[in-house]
Order: sequence, then structure tokens, then C-alpha cells
Amino acid sequence: MRPEPLAIVQHMMRQDAFSQWLGISVDEVRPGYCRLTMIVRREMTNGFGIAHGGIAYSFADSALAFAANAAGYVAKTVHLSCEYIRPANANDLLQAEAVEKERTHRFSYMEIIITRNTEKVAVLHGMAYLSDKVWSIPPTSSEAQ
Repeated sequence: MRPEPLAIVQHMMRQDAFSQWLGISVDEVRPGYCRLTMIVRREMTNGFGIAHGGIAYSFADSALAFAANAAGYVAKTVHLSCEYIRPANANDLLQAEAVEKERTHRFSYMEIIITRNTEKVAVLHGMAYLSDKVWSIPPTSSEAQ
């Protein structure tokens, strides 16, 4: 039996030090869909005083991974391209929404839109490889007691 989408993403987050460092919050997740939020911190800005491009890219990569894995099979990002539309600044609250546009037997094709309020900050297109391996989540130490 496959675990619930939220349980999969919670397990992924416990193992994902970088997503934790980004300060990502999972707002909604279901197979082929994920909505995340995060706040841009000063240490995430570049020499121009705006969010480093890698921040938006990494934020979107997490959204894609969570949406693809939420279907219950282990999936890994194999492609992600980014179009930056507007800069993000320190203290901005960003939202990333990953939506599966198409699924084949082996691939999930996603669009990820990052927004600040209603303004688009970046649009990304990505692809995840879908394995046959069903997610298996070991119990946490609190569940084992």
C-alpha cells in the first residue's frame, strides 16, 4: 500500500537539509500537484541585493520533486529550466505551485510558477523520471515507541 502524499513529502522534508535551510512550508500536496511557501532571507541575496537565481530554482525543484513523488512512486528530477521574470528581495514571501501537465509511463512533465502576491517571479518547466519503486517510509522514532 502506498503512503499518503503528505506522509511522503513530510518524510522527504525530514531528509532534505537544503529544503529545510530554504525554510520551505508545504501548503498543499497531492499527486501531480504541490504548493509551497518560503520567505527570502538576506543570506539568500546576491551582490545586487536580490534573491540569487539559485534560490528560485531550488525552490521550484523542491516543488517539482514533492508533486512528482506524491503519487507514491519514487521520482527524481531530470530536467528543469527557468525563466526569471521579476527579482525577489529579502523578506519577500514567495509561493511555488507545481502542476503536472502531462504524465507518461516514465515521466512527469511539470510547470512551476513562483509568485510574490499576484506577481510572477519565475516560470519553470521540468521533468521527473518515474520509477517503479513504491515509496516505503520507515516509522519515525516517536512512531516506533
